[in-house]
Amino acid sequence: MAACAAFAGLHSAAHAQASFPNKPITLIVPNPPGGLVDGSARIVSDALAKVLAQPVVVTNQPGGSGNVAYGNVAKAAPDGYTLLTSYSAYHVGYPHMNPKLPWAQKDLTPVALVTVATNVIAVHPSIQANTLPEFIAYVKKNPGKLSYASQGNGSLSHMGTEMFKQRNGISMVHIPYRGSGAAITDVLSGQVQVFITTPPSVMGHIQAGKLKGLAVAGPTRHSGIPHVPTTAEAGLKGFELEAWVGIFAPAGTPPDVVAKLSGAIKQAMETPETKSRAQTAGIEIRYKDAAALDAQVKQETEFWGKVIASSKITMD
Repeated sequence: MAACAAFAGLHSAAHAQASFPNKPITLIVPNPPGGLVDGSARIVSDALAKVLAQPVVVTNQPGGSGNVAYGNVAKAAPDGYTLLTSYSAYHVGYPHMNPKLPWAQKDLTPVALVTVATNVIAVHPSIQANTLPEFIAYVKKNPGKLSYASQGNGSLSHMGTEMFKQRNGISMVHIPYRGSGAAITDVLSGQVQVFITTPPSVMGHIQAGKLKGLAVAGPTRHSGIPHVPTTAEAGLKGFELEAWVGIFAPAGTPPDVVAKLSGAIKQAMETPETKSRAQTAGIEIRYKDAAALDAQVKQETEFWGKVIASSKITMD
């Protein structure tokens, strides 16, 4: 009887995996609505729901600087029905900043990289500089007088701007916010003067002339703001800053479920509708499978660990 029960249990689990998915999937976002991570989640969820023929529900859980969402997914049932939309800075940076996180990288299984976004160096029009070299010179003449916004302590805008400061020997005051929405409000008002962030947050404001775009921190210009030069074109070679968004499942999720999800995400991201939505939002689609995403996480965890240590970046 025990043997029969064990067989029945294995058969049931195998059947559940084979029929996956047979109910809605929850895609948890560690950020408030708006910005790169939330926008990527909604682009992915709509297209993925069509591929899998099941609803994919986006749920924002921005508490604890994103750690609430990470902790909840890490503790979720490893069945593929609860997924995390992970932001690169949280994933590779936080483990270096806080040894008491409610999650660890080993608690999350890579599924797929979905989107990336370069960063834009944007400043308030009141700043008396129209090019990146002029801006760097201006800050050097006014050390500590300018402030820069970030989406929060440990965000890529925080780590990246600290790296920018190191590279150029300049001083600015860090003002952390809870997400891009609150940050951009103060940057537009001039209360905070500088924001190095992804295009979805500032692209429209640069197009409207409400902010100055000094440089795109990537290898090529951005299609939404083609008049803005790259950092290399502006004279700052070697400074590139790119955020990514990946999908992760709880550790222990069956490999065949991970493979099915990854393949479905690839299919979803290749549709013309998805590509159009991403381009309009200023987000670049860049699919990588689970193994490639895992390798990228390991490489960037090592890189940002050195930046965090040298800049003494903390989550407080």
